[in-house]
Amino acid sequence: MFDMTEKKLAEMRMLVKELNLHAHRYYVLDDPVMPDSEYDLLFRKLRDMEQELGSVMPDSPTVRIGAPPLEKFQKVQHAEPMLSLGNAFSHEELREFDRRVKRFLKSEDDITYTVEPKYDGLAIELSYRKGLLIMASTRGDGSLGENVTENIKTIMAVPLKLETDNPPESIDIRGEIYMDIEEFNNLNRRRETEGESLFANPRNAAAGAIRQLDSSITAKRRLHLACYGLGAHSGITFQTQTEFMQWLASVRCSVPSDLKVADGIAQVIEFVREIGEQRGGYSFEADGAVVKVNDIALQLRLGNKTREPRWAIAYKFAAHQGITRILRIEPSVGRLGTITPVADLEPVNIGGVTVSRSTLHNWDEITRKDIRVGDKVVVERAGDVIPHIISVVLEARTGGEEVFAPPVSCPVCGSSIEQEEGEVAFRCIGLDCSAQVKERVRHFSSRGAMNIEGLGEKNVDLLYEQGLVRHFADIYNLQFGDLLALPRFAEKSAAKLIQAIENSRHTTLSRFLFSLGILHVGEYSAKLLAANFSQLEDLYHISAESILEIKHIGEKIAGSVSRFFNDAGNIDTLVKLREKGMEFTNPDFENADRTGLSLAGKTFVITGTLPKARPEVEELIEDEGGRVAKSVSGKTYAVVAGEAPGSKLQKAEGLGVKVLTYDELLQLINGEKS
Repeated sequence: MFDMTEKKLAEMRMLVKELNLHAHRYYVLDDPVMPDSEYDLLFRKLRDMEQELGSVMPDSPTVRIGAPPLEKFQKVQHAEPMLSLGNAFSHEELREFDRRVKRFLKSEDDITYTVEPKYDGLAIELSYRKGLLIMASTRGDGSLGENVTENIKTIMAVPLKLETDNPPESIDIRGEIYMDIEEFNNLNRRRETEGESLFANPRNAAAGAIRQLDSSITAKRRLHLACYGLGAHSGITFQTQTEFMQWLASVRCSVPSDLKVADGIAQVIEFVREIGEQRGGYSFEADGAVVKVNDIALQLRLGNKTREPRWAIAYKFAAHQGITRILRIEPSVGRLGTITPVADLEPVNIGGVTVSRSTLHNWDEITRKDIRVGDKVVVERAGDVIPHIISVVLEARTGGEEVFAPPVSCPVCGSSIEQEEGEVAFRCIGLDCSAQVKERVRHFSSRGAMNIEGLGEKNVDLLYEQGLVRHFADIYNLQFGDLLALPRFAEKSAAKLIQAIENSRHTTLSRFLFSLGILHVGEYSAKLLAANFSQLEDLYHISAESILEIKHIGEKIAGSVSRFFNDAGNIDTLVKLREKGMEFTNPDFENADRTGLSLAGKTFVITGTLPKARPEVEELIEDEGGRVAKSVSGKTYAVVAGEAPGSKLQKAEGLGVKVLTYDELLQLINGEKS
């Protein structure tokens, strides 16, 4: 009996292997060798054996469909951030990217790059442990995504098990989920026949399928996968991007078509041009080409900026265009007071999407392009996504078009407006502007911020109209009786909102920082700030230079954060919130790995020429828990000075900051006295 069971289990393992091989040939290689009818027979045989033995292999094709619907998607923290790519829209911008790479590496030699089509789909991360798929997650904000494992399992091109006898301990593989154009057209034809609304483009259809709580709906849409990126990993190393891509193909992961290796930027441009010419022949939507430094050691040296890697860039193809007429222009006030002109257009179909509104960015742009109400205009979807007006069809003018002047007061509250020197944007300075108050309250209460359930758009409008909330801090003055007197609230809903408000008094520092709506500070930047400052009060009166010491934070964010926390009114609001019982935990700071490293908590500045390349020295310091800043301040632990040091050395001496040679830095790392 035992031998018979073992024999059946072995047969079942062989069936799983055979079915997965043929699924790979059919869905990934587009080279089937087994008729569908034979595949179906083997599939049923496997399912019957699984039921008989009460055992299912983790990579069995039968587990791809059948999970019960979810109530909601769970949040997932990426082990390494999923960054977006910077964009190039011309060959000259590609050359400038190459020059930046060479400047950073201090090299004049040609760089070897890879070039591949840019799939227009939904970014995904596949997490494998010892070869088995344990989780699939969306990109989200780059730091925090959503667990969509059950939906991803329905995609036949996604391997549930990496086909290798020596799988890595762990590896996170990044890729793009997309829908073929033919399948997209078939889907829309079916929906039209059934009287359902049509999808605008393949990307929306793919993204909508992945975000279904019921995986059986996802399974009905034939989605594909193109793997192209390496996330966190252990137990395996790669020397180059091409080696990584070859490994992906060997373990049955689908990789981009037309992957090319270019020796130098001239060949990159040649390959980009070729991909652009072939774009119309692809089975999928390609909105550009992706260029990456091939050498992974160089990728690590180049590192990342706040939101994008320095070693890769996306070349975007010319966008889809259409001609329509401007019906009216309206000024729109954002949650930070910025007033933006928005054009209402006669609806026009551009690249499969109906466009009826377009931002005009600012009044300088209106003046420069001489845009008037009633004009016929050329509208473009930048990156095939965001519509904007690129020019006026002057020969179509009749003389009845109207010039649209900048506002002299806020169109929402009537307050004065200002335009900062050197800035093109007009901003409302009214503290009680309803456009800002309501948007700030919504943002403050949103799920990624203070997560106050019950403060949606309609309830915020109601609380503002009733005079109960004129500032986000007023939320904490609300009483049960206040809500019960309002038309939208009964005892249960009022009690629920009051409880949600009470719960929000105890939150994390990163959530609170994000909730404040500081210009340029998203969830990822808020977590970086929280990881480097233990409490809110540490940020009061902070300098931009101190913020710049944080890795991945640039000058724009640093300046915005510094201005916010040096504003007396803002600090007064924060103090009052603290007095209302606002408390923060800070797991980002507590979980930051600062222990056991020789340079933990120390900030260094580098000047002059050192025995090693500067990126290598920076990496050495950061690997030991230290931070590398661009400028010297009173918080700098030491300046590492080489030959021909600059003004940073003089500033360090003036501030009494320690100065180290490269050898002394090594001694400090090794625990020796400097």
